[in-house]
Amino acid sequence: MTLKRDWSDEDFPLPRKPIRLLVVLSLEEITAFFESVASLKHRTILMTAYAAGLRVSEVVHLKVTDIDSKRMVVRVNQGKNRKDRYVMLSPRLLEILRLYWQDAHPRDWLFPGKIPGQPISRDAVGLACQLARRRSGIRKPITPHSLRHAFATHLLEAGTDVRRIQLLMGHRSLATTSRYLKVATSTVCATASPFDLLPHPTPIPPEPTPPAYF
Repeated sequence: MTLKRDWSDEDFPLPRKPIRLLVVLSLEEITAFFESVASLKHRTILMTAYAAGLRVSEVVHLKVTDIDSKRMVVRVNQGKNRKDRYVMLSPRLLEILRLYWQDAHPRDWLFPGKIPGQPISRDAVGLACQLARRRSGIRKPITPHSLRHAFATHLLEAGTDVRRIQLLMGHRSLATTSRYLKVATSTVCATASPFDLLPHPTPIPPEPTPPAYF
């Protein structure tokens, strides 16, 4: 406005943000982590987040009626970007949910909080996650969202196509889902290096030992 000139944001180069790879838990670390969760309720919450790839905001807002055991799906109401979606209901998770229901008998919210009529808070789930990480002895940082990253990566390593993972995760863009290709061992470690195609070089003969009297 001052100089009466037109320009765009491209005229002002901005510093690039560092791009860091996701930290993904292995299947063994996931197992050790769940075994370190003392509360049945907290363990069920975190297992649900991993088994269905849910965001922490989505798992805490699940209702009892969202679990459809006949169709073996979980309904996610108004997830990110205000979109509904269905995700798979693992048969093993269904068994755990039934054990939890027999113990807690939730009525409306699947995971009610301390305040009557309200679901459990995200902070309470995060605190339970940190306590379990310390008990497990795992050095990697673990948050409820780490379980969602592990869900997508483990699906990719098992051969699930990226488009299907995108639908399960509720990603708007396929580019968001494709970042898991960078950390999936099935696409990184399973790729043969061209170095393995080279013929074995002739062994280098050892240098002769000079005579002691020279």
